[in-house]
Amino acid sequence: MGKQQSEEILTLQWDKLLRIKTTGRDDSMADQYRYPYEPTPYSVLERLAGSGYISKRNVLLDYGCGKGRVDFYLSYQTRCRTLGIEYDPRMYERALSNQQTAVSGRRASFVLVNAEQYPVPAEVDRCYFFNPFSVEILQKVMARILDSYYENPRNIQLYFYYPSDEYVAYLMTQELLMFVDEIDCGDLFEGKDPREKILIFEIM
Repeated sequence: MGKQQSEEILTLQWDKLLRIKTTGRDDSMADQYRYPYEPTPYSVLERLAGSGYISKRNVLLDYGCGKGRVDFYLSYQTRCRTLGIEYDPRMYERALSNQQTAVSGRRASFVLVNAEQYPVPAEVDRCYFFNPFSVEILQKVMARILDSYYENPRNIQLYFYYPSDEYVAYLMTQELLMFVDEIDCGDLFEGKDPREKILIFEIM
């Protein structure tokens, strides 16, 4: 069995177990600043959940949550609370629909809002990104995260799955960010894609 077929089976199994529907790509609302909906593969989320960085004490903010896969999976596996924000009304409605049936639905919540306009709640201490938007928007989002950090100093970790070169270049030049770890996901998929990883940063 190939790795792609294994991932497809894993997707069906987890969607069924979590009682949600998160498959499919959607680029109907995409433009040069906001990128298409594409859910993080479950095999990657298994790696993140097994890393030990997220626990039931944490609150994770999922930027560009789409149908909520990251939120429902991580809240189920790590018992953390999750908060997904989404700018596309149709995706937001899908997330709410999934919340009605999800086994971990009560540990997840969702907000319809543009990420750069969203004030980060004081309880958030984990943030997840799967290339939801351009570096220009990321810069504004980072300013919001830092505002929240200065108002309520705490350990905040940022997770970047499949980061673009532009993301990496920006992140590595930010004095207030400290590179913590890299979770390699390259063996999960066919080929040798150097972007198949999760980069982890902390605010210093």
